[in-house]
Parts: sequence; structure tokens; C-alpha cells
Amino acid sequence: MIKKTLMALALAASTATAFAYPDKPVTLVVPFPPGGSTDAIARVIAQELPKKLGGTWIVDNKPGATGTIGAAFVKRAPADGYTLFVSSLGPFVIAPHLIKGVQYDALKDLDPITVAVQAPNVLVVPVASPDKNLADLLAHLKKTPGKVSFASSGNGSSDHLSAELFWQQTKTEGLHVPYKGGGPAINDLLGGQVDAAFVNINSIIQHIKAGKVRALGISSEKRSPLLPDVPTLAEQGVKGAEVQSWQAVAGPKGLPADVKAKLQSAIAASLNDPAVKEKLLAQGFEIVANTPEQFATFQAAEFAKWKNLIESRKITAD
Repeated sequence: MIKKTLMALALAASTATAFAYPDKPVTLVVPFPPGGSTDAIARVIAQELPKKLGGTWIVDNKPGATGTIGAAFVKRAPADGYTLFVSSLGPFVIAPHLIKGVQYDALKDLDPITVAVQAPNVLVVPVASPDKNLADLLAHLKKTPGKVSFASSGNGSSDHLSAELFWQQTKTEGLHVPYKGGGPAINDLLGGQVDAAFVNINSIIQHIKAGKVRALGISSEKRSPLLPDVPTLAEQGVKGAEVQSWQAVAGPKGLPADVKAKLQSAIAASLNDPAVKEKLLAQGFEIVANTPEQFATFQAAEFAKWKNLIESRKITAD
């Protein structure tokens, strides 16, 4: 009798938690400075969730150490649903292989809620480049190994690793030129100071449409509806170089199941709202909004993929 009573009380408490949530402000920790793609997605979520769940949602930018400072902060927070982590793939699947002494275990210390959105990278060259298509660029790489320069937003970034994967799959070698952020890398690409770059579609699409850079291929499995005339890398014979940049939401390990389910459902509904979805698609973001279980499976596969590339290519964060 006592056991049944205790179970009933526990169930009632759990139900009350889910029903009341959120009854105080929720902080969305973004491990990068304001203004980037991840920050933009976090602010969309913070704007939309009050319409679904009520409450106050705050974006807190905690940049540093390739996003790992913010991840470690969330790991240490109470697992009650009031501190959440909104990040790109870096801290989830890349940085743990690049940075020594990371203060969290990406697969064990964070509770997956959903992959919110994804977006492919586009291989681009300056408009004045002699490389008119992917075949030209590959011939250029093979003729002058280690000389064709590829800009990136930094060591270990999605654009850097896209280039490394491309070189690996095509058995070529380029020259990596890391910048301190995507903005300076794109500026030098526009100015012709570097030969090529893999750039996230939402950061480069306006320059492609304005004719300031030439798109040679896209890293997604299918062509992007935003750039229907740009073939995928696979269509052009480069297999296994597919890369999607993505933003996801997680919490500290041990989130109450009911709160996690409530969050996933509300985030998915928010992102799939027609007005929100249309705006995000126009910026190059594809809505994913998968389940925690699907996110966990996806993260494990991505973690292994990037670990293998980083180790085989001897990539460092320095």
C-alpha cells in the first residue's frame, strides 16, 4: 500500500512538473558570439516557444574555445529544463577530437532534444577564377598539389573539414588558409586573395546570386531548392564528401522525460510553423526537428565520422 502511494505521488509530481513547465525563465546557452547562424536559430526558438509553452526564454551567448566553454557550462547546470544548449555541430561532434582537456563528454553529458535545422556547404571560387567547373578545379589541384588555397572560418570548422573530406575523397591536396571567422574568409574569397572555399549556403547565397562568386558544387545529397542549377558533388563524381552543417538543442544529462518530450514537440511545431519555416528556408536552412532518439543516433554517427577524418588527416586546432 505504502509503495503504491509513493508511486502515485511520484507520478503526480512528474505530471505537475510537466504541466507547470516552464514556471521560471529558461536560458538558451549559445556557445558563440551574437550574429552567427547558431545565434539566429536560438533567437527564433526563443521567440517562438513562448507562443507554444508560455514563459520567458532568454538567449545567453557564452563564446570561447570553439564552443566548448558553453557546452561545459550546460553540462554543470541542473537537469531541470531551465538551462538548454543551442549549438552547431562543432561542440557536439568535432571539438572533442580537436581540443585537449575538453570539460565534458559530448555523447554522455548532454541530453539530446532535437536537431533543429541543417544546411549544406557550397564549394565556391572567385568570379574571376579560371576554374569554371568542378572538373577544372580538380585538374588544378592535381597539377599543383598543396598550392590551391581554400579559405575557412578557422581550424576544425565545418568549412575546413569539408575541404579536408573533399581532398581525401578526391585524392588531392589543397592549402588550408584559416581565418578568424567566416566574414574575413568570405571577404578574401570575394577579393580573389584565396582560390576556393566551402561556405555554408546561408552565408554565401547572396554573393552567388549577385554573381560575385561561382558555385561549383553543393555538399548535400540532393540539390538545394535555393540553388537548383548547382549540382551536388556526388552528381559530379565526388562520392562520400557530403557535409551538412546543423544546429541542435540539448540539455544537461538527466532531463525529465516529460519535459524533454514537451520541449521537442514545441520546438518542432515552432520550426514547422509555415511563416517560420518559409523564412528559414529562404535563408538556406532545412527543418529537421527530429526526435531525441534520432538525434542521439545521428550524433553518434557524426561523432565517429569526424573522429575518423580528424585522426586520419592529422588535423589539429592549432
